[in-house]
Amino acid sequence: MSSGILISFLGALQASFSVLLTIASGVIAAQFKLISTEAAQEVSGLCVKLLLPCLLISNLGSELHLDTMIRYVPIIIWAAVYTVLSIALANVVAAVFRLPKWVVTVTSFNNTESLPLLLLQALSTTEVLASLVGSGGEDGGIERARSYFLVCSVITNTITFGQGPQILTTSPHDSTVMKAFRWITGRPKPSDQSEPEDSENQRTQIDEQGGERSGDGDESGEPDEQTSLLPRKIRRTGRNVRDGVSSRFGQWFDTAPRPVQKTLKALHTFINPPLVGAFIGVVIGITPPLQRLFFNDMDNGGYFNAWLTKALKNVGELFVALQVVVVGVKLSLSLRMWKKGEEAGSIPLGTLVCVVVVRFILWPAISIPLIWALASRTGLLTDDPMLWWAMMMMPVGPPAMKNLALADVSGTDQKTRMSIAKFLTAS
Repeated sequence: MSSGILISFLGALQASFSVLLTIASGVIAAQFKLISTEAAQEVSGLCVKLLLPCLLISNLGSELHLDTMIRYVPIIIWAAVYTVLSIALANVVAAVFRLPKWVVTVTSFNNTESLPLLLLQALSTTEVLASLVGSGGEDGGIERARSYFLVCSVITNTITFGQGPQILTTSPHDSTVMKAFRWITGRPKPSDQSEPEDSENQRTQIDEQGGERSGDGDESGEPDEQTSLLPRKIRRTGRNVRDGVSSRFGQWFDTAPRPVQKTLKALHTFINPPLVGAFIGVVIGITPPLQRLFFNDMDNGGYFNAWLTKALKNVGELFVALQVVVVGVKLSLSLRMWKKGEEAGSIPLGTLVCVVVVRFILWPAISIPLIWALASRTGLLTDDPMLWWAMMMMPVGPPAMKNLALADVSGTDQKTRMSIAKFLTAS
């Protein structure tokens, strides 16, 4: 028993060091001016909008089949339940103890993508998970675990980018949870020290300006990095089609009943590139002809495997490390500003205590015995120890690296982004 615990501890320690060294590579790259903070912000958006969807398509498409779909239903339910409960708990704690707004996101959204995938790679070399792999050998067990965490990440991503920007730009005191908490306790609403920035309006203005540049900037004036490489006729045709579809949809939306409009607006907030990538991966996985085209050998009808599937895998694998490297770049900027005596973001003690208690104590105390009970006392989970282990670990661990991407797309100030980078590294 003690030998098994020691082996597991040493394996986890080595895996954690691999993550820290990956963050350190981002710090080194920034220190030697190999990448700027502006470029890192763009790379962060690239990871979420392109690399992660490609990873989801290749992984879910290969692992998800009609006869294995039942495995993923508990993951979907569990991911939604623990994320919603984390948001509610974080809102209450942040409002009661007057913590910064970004504390709610780093407490609510834990890492189910880059960190677990890096840890799985490291743990596979130490053979800590050898007893859980089951059929398919060690490589097959690790791939199953990757698909489990990625399915979980689809749900958490949908909630993160659907509700995250609103959380960051709304005071915790004004959240729905806190309104109910004040109504029950009779506590008055505390006065906010400052009004939140109208980041939505800022993004709208930026989008409008960007739309003008992309629509007209290539017709006249000097070419720049925004100038399209497509012929003018193709650009004009594309804009006409886009404007026609947008106008027709707008007319239909305006004439639709108000409940339908509210439903569409609510659904729109949850649509994001990772969700689209996951949907494509699921369609490929559960459609035998498509599954055969993308993932079989050439002799067995896999005509897309050698080029399209391989390209998707190559692009998707970049996500695992790049998202962590970006954290190192942001951390480097924070360290430089701290060295100059400038404001470089801070980590309140209450924030550290809140996240440590919720992510490293509370959720392990809930998830491990709960999943063990479901696996051993009921038939709700399939007979796959790797699935049980993955579900135990899903709510556990430090905040998600995508909190930086969330802060970037939400228009938060640089000080907040540097505070988040510091906290992600520390946790």
